[in-house]
Amino acid sequence: MHAIRIDRAKPLSAEPHLGHNRYHPDIEPVVEIGEEEEIALETRDALDGQLHPETTVADLAGVDAGVVHPLTGPVFVKGAMPGDILEIEFTDIIAEPTAFSAIVPGLGFLRDVMTEPFLAHWQIRDGWATSSQIPGVRIPGAPFMGVSAVAPSAEKLAEWAAREQRVIDRGGFALPPDPGGAVPGGACALAGLRTLPPRENGGNFDVKQLTRGSKLFLPVFVEGALFSTGDGHFAQGDGEVCVTAVEMGATAVVRFRVHKGAAAARKFNSPVFSRQSYFADPRFAAPERFLGVMGMPINAAGEIEAENLTLACRNAVLNMIELLQERGFSREQAYVICSVAVDLRISNVVDVPNYVVSALLPQGIFGGD
Repeated sequence: MHAIRIDRAKPLSAEPHLGHNRYHPDIEPVVEIGEEEEIALETRDALDGQLHPETTVADLAGVDAGVVHPLTGPVFVKGAMPGDILEIEFTDIIAEPTAFSAIVPGLGFLRDVMTEPFLAHWQIRDGWATSSQIPGVRIPGAPFMGVSAVAPSAEKLAEWAAREQRVIDRGGFALPPDPGGAVPGGACALAGLRTLPPRENGGNFDVKQLTRGSKLFLPVFVEGALFSTGDGHFAQGDGEVCVTAVEMGATAVVRFRVHKGAAAARKFNSPVFSRQSYFADPRFAAPERFLGVMGMPINAAGEIEAENLTLACRNAVLNMIELLQERGFSREQAYVICSVAVDLRISNVVDVPNYVVSALLPQGIFGGD
């Protein structure tokens, strides 16, 4: 089997020939493989090793956001050309034994109200994650890669950078190109796209169903596709609301196939994914025992913001945090539990004016109760 081996004791900047943390078509591939060949990609955690088991919540203030998402690759896939679709089959995802979850002020779905930093260190044993910072909780494992992507073309690089700048110009939250912490340097650092948002080439979509046995289909924009992956998650709730899951280093084993001309023939360029089996233990993928709470688009003043799905989602998370606080957890512990274990579901988008988002908490994370 092909492999890209890394030294997780070192940051990506110490091994720049093995990975990158920006998207740019000129990043050189690490290895070249053919269809149906497997490759093992060793990856660092999303914060490039800045938070290890000895760090404390005080260390969050010193985290360098410029080095987020060290990706392993790119992998040049023989035969892949623009207009094709690259099929990536995840044949295995192997977790490292430690992980973390954090509330980072200024980030996350509730960043305006959840302003206190919080850090949980997880121990991964026998398919479960436990943390002394959130006692009484055990999170079942369903490892997947949060970031998987191919390279953009030069044209897409410019197009996507411009549209994200328009978001910033309108007062929205987006991250423009920034060379601070970028790997590689040079032109790729100055113009390379940040990895925080997912795009048509894949990226940081955090789709937790992409566990072992899943297939991801990405449109190809450059010769060889130039596939990379990173940001391993041991577990995550649908939503990842506090901006972190159970964040870990991982080894992803993948196999590639090329579907000639399939992207050019399709009317959309968004990623597609599939699988033929449960993505996780069915007891947790569709929990037998759960607690659910609904959120509707009703603001703090009691007024309806008609058809505001984001507000309904926000209220579902806030309500679940309140329920967890009734159970004895702090507000910060509850927010992290929502991020790593609670699934957000769109219950309806037709019953105007009040759409409904439900938050589902699997009761099995509390052990035997």
